[in-house]
Amino acid sequence: MQEVIFNGSVKTVIVWKLDRLARNHREGINVLADWCGQDVRVVAVTQQIDLKGTIGHVVAGVLFGLAEIEMQHTKERQVAGIKVAKKKGIYAGRKAGTMKANPQRARALRKQGMTDTEIANALKVSKSSVYRYLNLAKRKRL
Repeated sequence: MQEVIFNGSVKTVIVWKLDRLARNHREGINVLADWCGQDVRVVAVTQQIDLKGTIGHVVAGVLFGLAEIEMQHTKERQVAGIKVAKKKGIYAGRKAGTMKANPQRARALRKQGMTDTEIANALKVSKSSVYRYLNLAKRKRL
């Protein structure tokens, strides 16, 4: 999407909620600043705001900050919940040595010329998992 925005093909980006635009405050502000620098209008549907202009940028900064706080609270509650579940013997976590996806599939996709991001999306894993899968192959060859 960034590519078509900077080519000038996109003039309006509509997001469901502003926190879907970026994972943290800094990234969100940077993305928004880049897009506004390209005269792209950003609209957050559920929050009913148009982020064009100075007031829109200030509101976006506040909303990104609130989203980051909520994400941190969610992580803290998750950690606390896992801790309680482990004490009760309900949660044991993923078994050692298991993986979310098949590393061989990641290597096959790489050979087809896919980028790390494309592989991560195809396998429904993070980019760090893709790096781990690809480096696992290198270590086994040594």
